[in-house]
Amino acid sequence: MTEHAIDRELLEKIADLTGKPAGAFNLRKDSGCEARQSTEHIEISNKEDKPGIDIRIKDGTVGEKCFIPVIITKSGLQEMVYNDFFIGENCDVEIVAGCGIHNSGCDESRHDGIHTFYVGKNSRVHYAEKHYGDGDGTGGRIMNPQTIVYLEEGATLQMDTVQIRGVDSTKRYTKIVCGKGAEAVITERLLTHGDQVADSDMVIELNGEDAKGRVISRSVGQDHSTQVFRPCVVGNARCFGHVQCDSIIMGEARIQSVPEIAANSPDAQLIHEAAIGKIAGDQLLKLQTLGLTAEEAEDRILKGFLA
Repeated sequence: MTEHAIDRELLEKIADLTGKPAGAFNLRKDSGCEARQSTEHIEISNKEDKPGIDIRIKDGTVGEKCFIPVIITKSGLQEMVYNDFFIGENCDVEIVAGCGIHNSGCDESRHDGIHTFYVGKNSRVHYAEKHYGDGDGTGGRIMNPQTIVYLEEGATLQMDTVQIRGVDSTKRYTKIVCGKGAEAVITERLLTHGDQVADSDMVIELNGEDAKGRVISRSVGQDHSTQVFRPCVVGNARCFGHVQCDSIIMGEARIQSVPEIAANSPDAQLIHEAAIGKIAGDQLLKLQTLGLTAEEAEDRILKGFLA
């Protein structure tokens, strides 16, 4: 799909791609479409009024994947992209997104992306999004994703969002609106280091009877990095919501977790919990007695925590 080593490395990091994927895909590189393929059941087309694409998935589509990765390799490039997903009824599909920035220059490279999902009745969607930055330049690697999801009756969303490494600044906004019997599960994994800054706002509105929403956040803050996480579940009917935030803090990092639950119905059942702490000394000691160095033991614990 691409002949450049940097492109291939970014695509493998953010979308686990090592070649041309089977099925539907759209590869965006440096504000242009590098490659695209639609299928019988998934159509990808350019927006006519602004940068971005429309992805339309037909009713009853089952077992198909759609890849929409974005890579930036030019220093100083800044873009805003709008992607809309129209997912029919009774579907079961996986969508793999993500953004990778390689910046070897001195100017800021930035990707702002707004993804809006309209998920039809009784459909199941697994949405995976990874963010990664690298390059030896002094210019910033900035990513500001927004994800807005509307789940119709009986629809389900499993959203996995991961920030791997190298992103200097990110401001995330996620909003999911659940109809009757709909369910949203968001798993967020985040690593910051150096002087990086990560700010995340997340809202799940449980509007329909028997709707369910769950947020699972795990983060690691290293060096002098800063994290702020504000998840909120709002219950407007008979529903169930759960927010769980766990963080490991290291060095001179700062982490702020502000979980919120809001009940606007006497039949809403909502729970939240949060914990921030350092790596337990007995965990490090146990691994060191098995032959690992202190650095290897720490790395093993962090990988397990974020897995």
